[in-house]
Amino acid sequence: MNYQETLDYLYSQLPMFQRIGKAAYKADLATTIALDKYFGHPHTSFKTIHVAGTNGKGSVSHMLASVLQEAGYKTGLYTSPHLKDFRERIRVNGKIVNESYVIDFVNRHQNIFEKLSPSFFEMTVAMAFEYFAAEKVDIAVIETGMGGRLDSTNIINPLVSVITNIGMDHTEFLGDSLSLIAKEKAGIIKPGIAVVIGELQEEIKEVFNESAKEQASELTFASEIYKCDYAMLTQQGLQSFYISREGKTVYEKLETDLLGFYQKKNVITVLQALEVVNDSGLRISTANIYSGLKHAGKNTGLLGRWQIIGNNPKIVCDTAHNSEGIKMVLSQISSTPYKMLHMVIGFVNDKNISKILGSFPGDATYYFTRASIPRALDHKKLKSMAIDAGLEGKSYETVKEAVNAAKKQAGADDLIFIGGSTFVVADIIS
Repeated sequence: MNYQETLDYLYSQLPMFQRIGKAAYKADLATTIALDKYFGHPHTSFKTIHVAGTNGKGSVSHMLASVLQEAGYKTGLYTSPHLKDFRERIRVNGKIVNESYVIDFVNRHQNIFEKLSPSFFEMTVAMAFEYFAAEKVDIAVIETGMGGRLDSTNIINPLVSVITNIGMDHTEFLGDSLSLIAKEKAGIIKPGIAVVIGELQEEIKEVFNESAKEQASELTFASEIYKCDYAMLTQQGLQSFYISREGKTVYEKLETDLLGFYQKKNVITVLQALEVVNDSGLRISTANIYSGLKHAGKNTGLLGRWQIIGNNPKIVCDTAHNSEGIKMVLSQISSTPYKMLHMVIGFVNDKNISKILGSFPGDATYYFTRASIPRALDHKKLKSMAIDAGLEGKSYETVKEAVNAAKKQAGADDLIFIGGSTFVVADIIS
């Protein structure tokens, strides 16, 4: 098989949550454990950092990997989903895995896949761990999928467990309350391994305290230790943070090439996680932190986080896809100068769309669309729901058609936003 044939095989043979939803979900780690045994437990040959959470875990993972690279460590990075190419999920020092490795891995181990029938995610985790071991990485940053306790990545024994925050997402799998979701995410906390929670949320604080106590794990809330006093965009096209600790500025002009305003929360989480990592024996300097954050996107290839993909009119895309994430993006849109606002949006069909649509601005022109995956919400149904929410616009069968229509309507001083779903962004970036 060539590379495309290999991908076609994977997509057709292995259930993929991102494409088909619930049918691909497994509520146990039996297959993951069996695969790990078959491959000889490759994750034990390198150090790891484990990152979970509802929003921000991708950005935090990429930032951590970039800082570790700048510190001179050969760094693996496992994230999901991908936007343009499957290989984005598996990187070493920012470089995506070779096509030849993917082809060879699937060909060599096809029999075990057909015997165990893993999900697409289970297979990908096994591939990542095997690749990182083969590449002899010093450390790998491992992002969970949707959950924690039953996530296929949850067989590692990390230097630190990181949970960014908790929001109401994937409720059909993780629970229908913040406390139930928090308990699932807290499942990555390991005995005696320090855990960093990014945001202190009073209503679920005790869930994490109890989980950490049960595991005898030292727990810190990053937002109780570091504060972002203010952030600004620089003339060089970077975002600059002023970070304090106990009322004293500890990071002045801490810059990043990631431009989402929500990154100020993620930076604080990263700083506290790095403090724990330094205590574990790795050596990361202040200069490494400054350099790593400044070049986070460049070093790791992170896409789709308040990514500017055009000017005159300005065109921005963002992968925020749940209520909390979208509200943060909408806040940044409201702070962005423009003459007219054009919103190209689409969603998957298992979200609380009515609640999300209620937060969108009523004075924008909308272009309702659907991503090219089976799980996408029909664009005509979305338009109908949006009209009920007081939003006006037309529907388009593909993301490309919707974006082209927005470009045709928009003036040079307007803003076009593309989002609502990771897969809407994936369609336009690819």
